[in-house]
Parts: sequence; structure tokens; C-alpha cells
Amino acid sequence: MGTRFDLVLTGGTCVLPSKSDPARLDRSITDVAVRDGRIAAIGSGLAAHADRTFDARGLHVLPGLIDSQVHFREPGLEHKEDLETGTRGAVLGGITGVFEMPNTKPPTISREALEDKLNRARRRCWSEYAFYVGATPGNFAALPELERHEGVCGVKIFMGSSTGDLLVSEDEHVRRVLQHGRRRVAVHSEDETRLKERRSLLGPGADVRQHPVWRDEETAIRCTRRLLALARETRRPVHVLHVTTAEEMDLFRRNRDLDVTVEVLPQHLTFAAPECYERLRAFAQMNPPIRSERHRRALWNAIADGTVTVLGSDHAPHTREEKAKNYPETPSGMTGVQTIVPVMLDHVSQGRLSLERLVELLARNPSRVFGIRGKGEIRTGNDADFTIVDLSARRTITDAWIASRAGWTPFDGMTVTGWPKATVIRGRFVMREDQLLDGPAGRPFEFK
Repeated sequence: MGTRFDLVLTGGTCVLPSKSDPARLDRSITDVAVRDGRIAAIGSGLAAHADRTFDARGLHVLPGLIDSQVHFREPGLEHKEDLETGTRGAVLGGITGVFEMPNTKPPTISREALEDKLNRARRRCWSEYAFYVGATPGNFAALPELERHEGVCGVKIFMGSSTGDLLVSEDEHVRRVLQHGRRRVAVHSEDETRLKERRSLLGPGADVRQHPVWRDEETAIRCTRRLLALARETRRPVHVLHVTTAEEMDLFRRNRDLDVTVEVLPQHLTFAAPECYERLRAFAQMNPPIRSERHRRALWNAIADGTVTVLGSDHAPHTREEKAKNYPETPSGMTGVQTIVPVMLDHVSQGRLSLERLVELLARNPSRVFGIRGKGEIRTGNDADFTIVDLSARRTITDAWIASRAGWTPFDGMTVTGWPKATVIRGRFVMREDQLLDGPAGRPFEFK
């Protein structure tokens, strides 16, 4: 072989499409060669033709893992986070790309706001990135053009109020959004009418343990039932974010003929009420809430039977001072982009899901569902994005490790088995052994 490679990863256990059945993922000890930022060859004996090598023996080489729900707070809320600090945390945690949400100040609801965000991201993002455009009752006619803009991953609807001012709560307005455009629409599914009705439950002296009582199961179930009916009527692909209830998973199973994809979060898979609120107080507060053990078990069952499509972190930081207020004045949300990989690798270690299923949920499926070009699989011709992990490493997650401007994690003190050892984007090491390398050089994702 006369061809030279820029980089060869040697001797790692790679998770890649099976040769006998490409729809299935297998593990194979093999070399992976990189040229000009793309995967050039997969096989044995490639190191002899490399300008540079990385010894991956004893490690697992995964396709670059993608966090398809983050809130990096820029512009307008940079005291909580910004695009540089958020993506810094991403690559430190083994994430190679992110989808960022539109509830900033101003919200990302126009061409001008979108282009401002893209300009802010250039030369400041450590990872690859794309942005959601927020839907409003008044911008639906512009959405077909906005969703095709460079660097846009899709449209986001808040059917229930959360952090920020975006809200599309009435069925007629949701219907109009779904009728305008073709790409998959991501939805925060909580029923706004029920949220308003139940807000009176939080009287003087309310406690954060009431958060899943106010934003109860029926708030989510009722909204998701409405959303599925509208998806059936309009035939629009939808992506239901941060699903938390057993009953919603049953709704998805009964509507498998629809093009509906489902996201769950590590927080809802790891914590359960009431213990998490007693221990973490408002640092466990998020929307939709962390619920009881019954619902946590149901989410794991939905991962096992294929109902769940992707994992996201819903990284949504707030400062310690904001979280120290009296509930319900405390804001909802927590950091997560830096911890999603080690937390989920620990669940792999505990036998709750396989490494191959994790790769589906964080790489292959996000790429397939959203049509990301050149990502999601270790395959010749794809971008050379890799998350390299040590499945046997034992580490303790601490607030001191967190790069977020917020400076805390709900997983502080949690000892995990499994840790990201290196993050590679387009053949370039951006993190190795917890250290950042070079500088931010992330690009917008390209979509099919």
C-alpha cells in the first residue's frame, strides 16, 4: 500500500456496522486510518502507512457521540453559560457535536437571530454544532426557509412554558407550525393549561419536592396525546424531547405507524423522586420533572424494547445563586453535556444497556433521525469523529471537573465505571486525558 494516512488509531475495540448485517453494530479490534479529516480505511496493519498513530489497545473506539439537546444560553444569559464554555464541557466529556436550543435572549426565531448565533459560534466552539429555530404563533410562515438555513438542525416547539419566553400552546398554532416545513420538529411536551391550573398548588412555603406534583404525569401525558393527534393529522415527523412517564411510552408503542422519535435523559434514568429532591433540593429541579421509581423503570424498559430513539442531556445551566432561591422562584435545569457519556457508560457497566445500544442512542440514531451528513458511524468516507473510552476506568465526577460557567453538576460525588479518554473531531484530537488540545475549531453540522 503506497497511500499515506495522517493518523491511524491502532488496536482499539471499535464499535462499527456489522459486515454481515450493516443494520447491526459489532465490536471489532482493528485499525482506523484517517486522511484529510475523513475515515480512509478500516483494517489491520495500517500503522505502517501513518504519519502519526494513537495506541488504542485496551480502549473502545466509538463514533463521535452527539448531544442533540443543549442550552448554551448565548446570547443574553452568558452569566450561566456561553458557546465556548458549553462546547468546552462537551469535548471534555467525550461529545463531538451538539444541537443548541433557541430559548436565548433574544430567542432564535428569525434569520437575523440565527445568523447572529452562527457568527458567535465561529472560531469559538470546540465541538461541531447546529442550532434549533424556535417556533412562535407568529413565525410559522418563515419556518420552511429557516429550517433549511446552514447550521440548522430543525424547529423547536415549547407546548408548555419552561425557561425563556417561547410558547406555542394552542392546538391551532401547533398545527400551523407542523404544516409549514418538512424537517423533524422537536417538542417540549407539557400541557400549558394544566400547568396554569395546578400552579395554585404551590402556596406559601412550597417545597421543591412539590415540583413533580405541580408538573404531574397528566401534564405530560395530556400534551403528548394532543401532539400525536396533530402529528397524525399533518403527517409531520416529530421528536418528543425528555420523555418522563410510563404512560407516554405506551402511547408511542400504540402509535408506531407515525414518524415519531423519542428522547430520554440520563437524569431521568439515574435519579428518582422523592430522594433526589431531598438530597439535591433545587439542583434536581428540571422540566419535565424527575419522577418516581415507577417511571424510571419504565424509561429503561423503553430503551430495552426500542421505543426510545436517542439520548440527550438537556444541558440547561443556572448559577448556584439562582438555584438557592426559594421554590418555585428557583429556575429549572441543570448541567449535563459533560457528564452524559461517563454517566451512561456507568449504566453500561451496571448492565442496564449494551455499549452498542448506547452508540445507537448517541451517534447512529441522532445522525439518521436528523439527517446529519458524514457522522454517526465508523465507516469509510465518514468524518473522522471518535469518542475513545476506557470501560474499566473508575472515576468520581466532581463539580471541580465541570467546565460550565455554572460550575456544578447534580452528579457531584458519583463514582462511575467508564470514562472518555479522548475526543477526536475530523481527525484532530481536541481532548486527551482530560486536557484540551489546540483551540476551538468546531464547524456547523451539514445535513442531507
